[in-house]
Amino acid sequence: MFRKIIVGISGGVDSAVCAHLLKEKGFSVLGVFMRNWDELDETGRCSGEKDLADANYVCNKIGIDLIEVNFVKEYWNNVFTNFLEDYQNGLTPNPDILCNRHIKFDHFYKYALEKLEFDAIAMGHYARTSFGPYLENYKPNKDVHLLQAKDSFKDQTFFLSNIRQKALRKTMFPIGEYTKGEIKSIAKNIGLHRVALKKESTGICFIGNRNFKDFIKEYIHSKPGDFIDIDTGKVVGHHEGFHQWTVGQRCRLHSYLKPYFVAAKDELTNSILVAYGTDHPALYSNLVYTQNPSWISSDPLKDRNQFRCQFRFQHTKPLVDCTVEKLNDGGLQVSLDKPLRALTPGQYGVLYLGTECLGCARIMTSEQMKNNFKQFASMQI
Repeated sequence: MFRKIIVGISGGVDSAVCAHLLKEKGFSVLGVFMRNWDELDETGRCSGEKDLADANYVCNKIGIDLIEVNFVKEYWNNVFTNFLEDYQNGLTPNPDILCNRHIKFDHFYKYALEKLEFDAIAMGHYARTSFGPYLENYKPNKDVHLLQAKDSFKDQTFFLSNIRQKALRKTMFPIGEYTKGEIKSIAKNIGLHRVALKKESTGICFIGNRNFKDFIKEYIHSKPGDFIDIDTGKVVGHHEGFHQWTVGQRCRLHSYLKPYFVAAKDELTNSILVAYGTDHPALYSNLVYTQNPSWISSDPLKDRNQFRCQFRFQHTKPLVDCTVEKLNDGGLQVSLDKPLRALTPGQYGVLYLGTECLGCARIMTSEQMKNNFKQFASMQI
């Protein structure tokens, strides 16, 4: 059923081995390099040209064609503008989740299947699906389920938690069946030493190696305000704009021996509430509230008011057992069995049931953050 496959080639080892595995299986493979950010606007600080050169090297070695597609405009409109708007409103976004939903598994998916008329796409993500790594279990009228990768440390289902069922149904994840070490070994064995030894990219592409505060100043006007001790109500320092800070982040206030950490951001007063010490109770909560959820397959709350599952809002952190309830406004209330530190508005709470990623919902606030604001408000009276 699926013969012609388009692979997203990034210039890294994972997408390289993904393409190799597909060709070894006998698929007709075309590599596509996505240009999502115009590095010329950033004085060459992004690695787009080097990645494209590596993508060409990979495809030449494997023996497949490579074409380039430009999604700079789509990335700006769907990812970057939302990123800036969130920071301006005091939220902390996750551009990787937005990029997967809007660019890789929407614009790229449609480009591959509708414009180029290929059968499916394949990506070098560490993930698996119920349809199998090569869609061998594909059923036209059956939902596909997103499953964690064999390599639990490298698993990327967290970043795929907001993609649509339609795209997931015709996506292959061949490397989800391997560990990172195994993928690097395969790359070396087939002569792809250049990408096997390549340093893994981290962080956000449009920021590159720059300091985040310096980067964000280029786009958002700074509005100075105060750091306020949440216990005493006293001003303990000053900031240049709360869009430069996120919940849980350390504030280096040199007049104090013990470090302060961001507990909440008050948009009305432009104040950042800070807690003294990394384990301060104001930084922890076991009750979180979200916007409307995005479920990958069926809605687990369709025929019931609540259910048990696991939660995380940072992809490297352990899963925490929880109870999820649907609120009247369509959002979720997530009651955690164990309190978590720095539950951050704007980030995504991702829900799992065993090895299956059910979907995600954007965090709006936590019970402790509500209490922090109440405590701050009482100090202003």
